[in-house]
Amino acid sequence: MKYLLLIYFDEQVLSETERQACYVESTQLAREIEASGQYLASNPLHSTAMATTIRVRDGKRFVTDGPFAETREQLGGYFLIDAKHLDEAIGIAARIPMARRGTVEIRPVLEIPGLPTD
Repeated sequence: MKYLLLIYFDEQVLSETERQACYVESTQLAREIEASGQYLASNPLHSTAMATTIRVRDGKRFVTDGPFAETREQLGGYFLIDAKHLDEAIGIAARIPMARRGTVEIRPVLEIPGLPTD
């Protein structure tokens, strides 16, 4: 089953040095789970200052600068993995560097027939 591991943290809490160290550690983790055949994708996201939100209501498009919600922690990146079960996904999520300073939400991916694939 595919799981999306959503990484939330306060984007103001890391220094640039800490951010770069997190990228290095996350890359190492990605390589480790790739070796086990569980890695599908991962990326950090730009800050919420770069976010744009869109809503369509009654056929009208509303575009807003900024994230969907103002919260203490922001969505900062993700890992998309293939795991046999939730416990295996939890084990991988616990190894994500930002799990030590933020939150990792684990969401099973609902696979819909007919979507394009790689």
